[in-house]
Amino acid sequence: MDKRTENLLKSLSHPCFNGGCAASGKHTRIHLPVAPACNIQCNYCVRRYECANESRPGVTARVLSPGGALERFLDVREKFLRDGTGGLNVAGIAGPGDALADFEKTRETFKRIRKADRDVTFCLSTNGLLLPDYAGELADLGVSHVTVTVNAPDSVTGKRIYRYVDFRDKRYTGGEGASLLTERQYAGLALLKELGIVTKVNIVMLKGINDDKIPAIAEKVKNAGADICNIMQLIPVRGSIFEHLPLVSNAEITELRKSCEHILPQMYHCRQCRADAAGTLDEDMSHAFAGPGPGGEQVPEGKGAGDTPSGIPRRFAVASKTGMVVDQHFGHAKAFGIYEYDRGRVSFIEKREIPQYCFGPRGCGETGEPIAAILKTIADCSGLISMRIGGPPRARLEENGVRVWTTYNYISAAVEDAAKELNKNAEV
Repeated sequence: MDKRTENLLKSLSHPCFNGGCAASGKHTRIHLPVAPACNIQCNYCVRRYECANESRPGVTARVLSPGGALERFLDVREKFLRDGTGGLNVAGIAGPGDALADFEKTRETFKRIRKADRDVTFCLSTNGLLLPDYAGELADLGVSHVTVTVNAPDSVTGKRIYRYVDFRDKRYTGGEGASLLTERQYAGLALLKELGIVTKVNIVMLKGINDDKIPAIAEKVKNAGADICNIMQLIPVRGSIFEHLPLVSNAEITELRKSCEHILPQMYHCRQCRADAAGTLDEDMSHAFAGPGPGGEQVPEGKGAGDTPSGIPRRFAVASKTGMVVDQHFGHAKAFGIYEYDRGRVSFIEKREIPQYCFGPRGCGETGEPIAAILKTIADCSGLISMRIGGPPRARLEENGVRVWTTYNYISAAVEDAAKELNKNAEV
């Protein structure tokens, strides 16, 4: 069996490469945050990794040494073996910076894990700047799957997205930097294909910046050798140049993916995972392994992370399909994520199942039983946050002391805003 065929078979148990089949929810992966350095500056990125509970790429509770990464891998694998999950299918490095910009740590991490587990699938994510330099070594290390983030088809678009590119001890800006990056991304993809490595291209949809160029990007990466495409929502980050760009709806992303399906197979089930994610795509267990440990260090807090309003800790029930964005109607939720805001931090507590309130034509909680059960389930919460909610359930919740907020926003921001509002009102 040739290497290409062997790697494609491994895709069946890789939740990000298997086309979102039903088995995706059963396959586990772990991201090992050993690579904090980065060699480009994207206008949508702020390198602040301290948040232990925010769910987006580039976030981790701690940066690990290669030795610490092995310890974490073994701990998580053992836990998943004990609970019947079956161990770990995939070990990947997705930053929190760029896996190739910190290649010595990346190389050493993969070497140590391979000695401990000869079967686990290796993957990594990169911006692609150094792919032409390291593609061959990735193949030698046994990396079978690589994700490359490509946001521009050319330097004209790229110079609007990338503030600078650092390459071989020189900083490039504007069109020169963007041209260097895009040329090496496409060259790197071609090399990976020659080596039999399966590739996925992530494209961050930036409204008004590259949204009309995404089909062209898909065409170019396909010609370079990409196997699958993942068009992603921008997650606006406070302090970034693009922090005010609008959120793209799930409907818009789905429509764009469908329009590009004739070019490349599309990933519809992306969760935009953290750099220290662990578990299945639908149930990230990274919070269960957070905190300092062997070979790890807590990452210093970024500016603004310690801004602490007066007030007591507040808990909120959040309706979300993705676990990242408040994107679910109250009546459609079968479970709430419970989050706590305390001393300037948003923390995920647990997931709680509830009876679904609304079933369309079959009725929406008229018997009173669903809302009574929901009230009991979130009795310790100060508020509920959902994308939408009907008048009757809102009234019942607020009659029972549960404030209601409706928004389409990232969970961490929505919880923080709600908590600050409650604490401010408490001071009046």
